[in-house]
Amino acid sequence: MYSQGLIGAGSDNTETPEFLNAFQARIDADEKIEPNDPMPAAYRKTLIRQIGQHAHSEIVGMLPEGNWITRAPTLRRKVALLAKVQDEGGHGLYLYSAAETLGVSRKEMTEELISGRAKYSSIFNYPTQTWADIGAIGWLVDGAAIMNQVPLCRCSYGPYARAMIRVCKEESFHQRQGYEIMLTLAEGSAAQKDMAQDALNRWWWPSLMMFGPPDGDSLHSDQSTLWKIKRFSNDELRQKFVDATVPQALRLGLTLPDEALAWNEAEGRYDYGEIDWDEFWSVVKGHGPLNKDRVAARKKAWDEGAWVREAALAYARKRAARAATPLVAE
Repeated sequence: MYSQGLIGAGSDNTETPEFLNAFQARIDADEKIEPNDPMPAAYRKTLIRQIGQHAHSEIVGMLPEGNWITRAPTLRRKVALLAKVQDEGGHGLYLYSAAETLGVSRKEMTEELISGRAKYSSIFNYPTQTWADIGAIGWLVDGAAIMNQVPLCRCSYGPYARAMIRVCKEESFHQRQGYEIMLTLAEGSAAQKDMAQDALNRWWWPSLMMFGPPDGDSLHSDQSTLWKIKRFSNDELRQKFVDATVPQALRLGLTLPDEALAWNEAEGRYDYGEIDWDEFWSVVKGHGPLNKDRVAARKKAWDEGAWVREAALAYARKRAARAATPLVAE
């Protein structure tokens, strides 16, 4: 998912070999790199790109589910979904804050998003057509996110790793919530089970795409792994997700939409069919079902929130000026 943020990231370094070797020695010793520590420019650039993309994904990810809050079937579902969407907003704020420690502002990151220069996870460019989609997102999308995010708790960059600890705890709740929705539908009426199956059919392949391009096409993944920003390759994480999800689908009594899916006894894993990478790249390049709508929604929110940001800055300046003015004794 967040490996998609490495697409186009540079790995060229201009520092001396001695500096790079000393930095790599710290990485190899599993030392955490902190904001004020010396670091290669390419390491900083890669982190800004990945953390920024991760933060954008959390914020844009509120949109597909947010429009179902008022349409949730019960008060319990409404409250749970509202809490989940609120969590995602919080995750975005943690991550923007982590990226800011690298010297980039939230304003810069947001402007890159709405101009199209920055990306977010391709999964959020698909529509949520039924209530079952909310279950599928929780089960599959958040399940894939957890598979990506747990290794990030051991990322070499300290602020990113620490932010991910809380994020992972909350995403685990989201995944269980989604699975429980799917289970309720799968054990309900025939129409409800059909709705759950339809959602699974539509979200399965985009969920596998969340892990990013295949390892052979992931140009900067090796450097990111060497720096221990990533701990596993895209294909390794994708395989872990498939192996964990197939038994869950069997428990639901639903069928994964992949005729090639089969247990490989010799390898101890599931084999799965070919992913439509043409679709993946089309969505990444902005041609998905809802790319334009998602970016337009973020631009609208950014523009309409300008007065709040301006008022907060004016208030901060006023407080600073007041604090700098000495009190005059009467």
